[in-house]
Amino acid sequence: MAIEVQIPGPLRTYTEQQSKVQVEGGTVGEVLQNLKQTYPGIESQIYEDDGTVRRFINLFVNGEDVRGHGGIDTSVKDGDKLGILPAMAGGSLGLSPDQVQRYHRHLIMPEVGSKGQRRLANATVLIVGAGGLGSPAAMYLAAAGVGKIGIADFDVVDVSNLQRQILHGVEDVGRPKTDSARDTLNRINPTVEVVAHNEPLTSANARAIISQYDVIVNGTDNFPTRYLVNDVAYWEGKPLVDGSIMRFDGQLTVYAPGYGCYRDLFPTPPPAGAVPSCAEAGVLGVLPGIIGSLQALETIKLILGIGEPMIGRMLIFDGLSFEFRELKLRKDPECPVCGEQPTITEPIDYVEFCGLPQETALVG
Repeated sequence: MAIEVQIPGPLRTYTEQQSKVQVEGGTVGEVLQNLKQTYPGIESQIYEDDGTVRRFINLFVNGEDVRGHGGIDTSVKDGDKLGILPAMAGGSLGLSPDQVQRYHRHLIMPEVGSKGQRRLANATVLIVGAGGLGSPAAMYLAAAGVGKIGIADFDVVDVSNLQRQILHGVEDVGRPKTDSARDTLNRINPTVEVVAHNEPLTSANARAIISQYDVIVNGTDNFPTRYLVNDVAYWEGKPLVDGSIMRFDGQLTVYAPGYGCYRDLFPTPPPAGAVPSCAEAGVLGVLPGIIGSLQALETIKLILGIGEPMIGRMLIFDGLSFEFRELKLRKDPECPVCGEQPTITEPIDYVEFCGLPQETALVG
């Protein structure tokens, strides 16, 4: 039997802007179940995570409140009209009309919906390094609607950056990268708060900065900062979305509290000069776009709590052969930071630890 379901304005974005849809069902509950099967995005608007109808959603059959007739078990017959009445206060289930339009492609996905979009809006992410990896990661996170994005970098834009660091343009050469990044992200999405940390990330300030954010994205290009960010993220209980690149190769993993850290894989850094930097070995300009975009994807999955993040796994990408490989990571019980008997419990001198000259700055 066909029931006419009357869709209120705030929910029509999930029913292709239809105000009335025909749905089969013998009870109110069956009609709603079939409604969400036809229009999956509407499920998170009507149901709580435990499958119950949300308390601010009221249901009416032929103008009568179902709460006085059996609730969702109320019987319906062919030709009945089921009205859905959500509480409204000038917005659209927590999103403004502009947000509904901007994030429509997210809202129609059942894995995101308005609840997920609100999670993104309430999330805070720190990007360490506004360079090759940080550029695409920051831009896609801003476009996705992450509410607050911190950029930690104290370098200035150089013409040699423009081959891969798409946050910056020719007009930005000589400007602080944090200023250039803020302008670019605000052009993409002016509703996102961009916080500039235009200072070296060091043992003295890393905990105060990292503790402010929900997720840390590591796009740094040197070992001292890589170990510093790893250690502090672990101590602060923050998931770390870690990426690295060189020439045609890229790596990606996620270190989550309780599931190991960077030191499980690399307990000590290579001797100074043993591994060339990107400045010394080069990097294909498009490669950080691939890995940085994947970092943004993993960050969004962590915020939304969906899918299977790359925790305990590492993705290896060979751009020349276009081959993706996955490695399983092992948690080291003897790790000095995350092991059973940690010996490093606060920031150390990471420049000395990596065997570099003391005048070396820890850059993002």
